[in-house]
Amino acid sequence: MTDGQDQETRNGQEAPVDWQARGALSRLVLGQMATQALGTAVRFDVFDRIGSGELTADALAASLGTHPQATLRLLRALAGLQLLSETEPGLFRTTAAGDFLRTGTAGSMATMATMARMFTDPVMLRGWDLLDESVRTGGTTFDTVFGTDFFGHLKEHPELSAAFNEAMSQGTRLTAGTVPHHYDFGRFSTLVDIGGGDGTLLASILREHPKLQGILFDTAEGLAQAPRRLADEGLTGRVALETGDFFASAPAGGDLYLLKSIIHDWDDERCAAILRRIRDVIPAHGSLLIVEPVLPATVPADPPGGVYLSDLNMLVNVGGRERTADDFASLCTAGGFVLRSLTPLPAPSIFQIIEASPA
Repeated sequence: MTDGQDQETRNGQEAPVDWQARGALSRLVLGQMATQALGTAVRFDVFDRIGSGELTADALAASLGTHPQATLRLLRALAGLQLLSETEPGLFRTTAAGDFLRTGTAGSMATMATMARMFTDPVMLRGWDLLDESVRTGGTTFDTVFGTDFFGHLKEHPELSAAFNEAMSQGTRLTAGTVPHHYDFGRFSTLVDIGGGDGTLLASILREHPKLQGILFDTAEGLAQAPRRLADEGLTGRVALETGDFFASAPAGGDLYLLKSIIHDWDDERCAAILRRIRDVIPAHGSLLIVEPVLPATVPADPPGGVYLSDLNMLVNVGGRERTADDFASLCTAGGFVLRSLTPLPAPSIFQIIEASPA
């Protein structure tokens, strides 16, 4: 027995155990198992198959062609994660959290099914197996595992690229509902969305500002779903699609340029290159908006934990990083801009609107 242990048990009294802290640690230890259970469930469309009613494990197994007892055990694990509830032995329904994983959910409750499917995909997780290597070297382990960078891999796998685009669109929808109301877009004539994917955010801004025109700029793979999205929104006539590489060029003709969830994908040198290409074409009176999470200078007592995991995901999978306000100010300077303001979006969003102008 060590001196410390002796001190704790002296006079027959043990130090009190913080069971809440111990439970939180246990959930972290088992976290990868929970991720794998969730990934399996979304790939089997468990939440859609249960729908708004109830379903037995046997009926689900019969429809999937899976082993009945193993299916029951998966569903009970999901109930243990509070994604399902078992109302009678072997009978399950979705919980409020599980409802977010039903792709058919309508109304204001944005589904997370596509994001869950993407971020539990083995392609996204393989690099995490080598996190210790990334921490030792600062390198991106996705490249080690797959022999190419993340976006190069997407280019070679169109189905995965489409799933990634949809996941990014899904992740943008909450932000898209707030950004148009927290910046004065009405004083500009043409908004250029750099790396804007299918145009989810651009469409939201244009709907709220009917005099504004748009240019959507991305790679061919990034723009693949854009024509359908813009047609569905009735915005085809107000948006020009331009294909290109934002490291090499940016479209001229805009007085407001937008980068949403682009900067965190890249290291400082490549981010500065993106900004310099915009600086080459933006007019002196123009503005640049960067929409990203902004890390506080130190981790707060009650942190938004997901953003720090996102930072590690950037390290492992794409080679980027999440940044503080000072980091963004330095990037703007390197790219020929001056950071003017930061506007936090309302909770639960962790994003801020970072405004910069040409230096």
